[in-house]
Amino acid sequence: MADLSLKPDVIVVGGGIIGLSAAWQLHRDGIDVVVLDPAPGTGASHAAAGMLAPIHEAYWGETHILGLNLAASQAWPAFADALGVDVVDYRRNGMLMAAYDADDKALLDNLGDLHEQEGLPVERLRSRECRSREPLLAPGVRGGVYSPLDHQVNPRRVVAELLSRVPTIPVSATQVARNQVATDDGRVMACQQVVVAAGAWTGRLLGVPIRPIKGQILRLNGPEGLLRLPVRGVVRGSSVYAVPRSDGEIVVGATQEEQGFDTRVTAGGVYELLRDVLALLPGLSEIDLEETWAGLRPGAPDNAPIIGTGDDGIVYATGHYRNGILTAPITATAVAALVQGRQPPVDLSPFSPGRFGAEPIGDPPNTEHLSGVTA
Repeated sequence: MADLSLKPDVIVVGGGIIGLSAAWQLHRDGIDVVVLDPAPGTGASHAAAGMLAPIHEAYWGETHILGLNLAASQAWPAFADALGVDVVDYRRNGMLMAAYDADDKALLDNLGDLHEQEGLPVERLRSRECRSREPLLAPGVRGGVYSPLDHQVNPRRVVAELLSRVPTIPVSATQVARNQVATDDGRVMACQQVVVAAGAWTGRLLGVPIRPIKGQILRLNGPEGLLRLPVRGVVRGSSVYAVPRSDGEIVVGATQEEQGFDTRVTAGGVYELLRDVLALLPGLSEIDLEETWAGLRPGAPDNAPIIGTGDDGIVYATGHYRNGILTAPITATAVAALVQGRQPPVDLSPFSPGRFGAEPIGDPPNTEHLSGVTA
């Protein structure tokens, strides 16, 4: 934990995986940095399943997002090596997407056409081939798609490791400017550059249309190796996934609900997840249900993240929606480059905060007691 009296080079507002990864990259580059968050690591990153799935997250009309996600996937091996592959449970055994009935298979076939158009390395599988890859699948599955490029990691372990490597202060930012942050205890911190990675709460700080998208998630626990592969299923038109950990945990998720800042776990949400995952993987019915949780994904109107320097001089790293875990390494490298005046590793123009006409909300922080600080 850091001290509020510090005057770091960079203040990162937000202690999810995006903010922590950016802070760690800046720290590795020799930049004095601190993260502000009232409860770092307890938001969407804590709820996430950890699918690193650029191919299974590919959708028609989102080629720019696919490009970013593919670059992020390529950045993950080095990122995991630096943190410790075993420490974060990073695994590269691919991912299977399965269709429950004929209508679901038609949806998968449509995505398969996109995969082929984009030249993505996938295998289209028949029902028997799906069950050969993952024997726990229900006998009636109609077919699927296997992607060797889609991997997985344990986000809670990633966040815990990052928290051990970067200084944090447990306060909330109430107002931000390019080089100052006001906190909820009435103080103002000065720095050379502010980075906002506040996830679903970004819209409360800055004039960008980021909204919270609720996701309920379950954690089951069974014998190690019960589920061989991460499986994402389309079940009666709905999406559900099951992601196994090395210790026998299986993460099942996730709902997508437009409920504002509501993080209640509901009976209906748990029922829908169990109904769909057990239709796809009936063998999971006999293992323990250990945890239910809900988190808030940060979503922009066009589903793309916001990464770049705004007209207000603030560096934005937010709005990653379903792909915050996947895009953390590439976003961190991009943020570090922006802060240091270098060329980012990817083209950020499709993700610019300016596409929404971003402006600060309210007045800049009160700086009357910060005499001598240069703006």
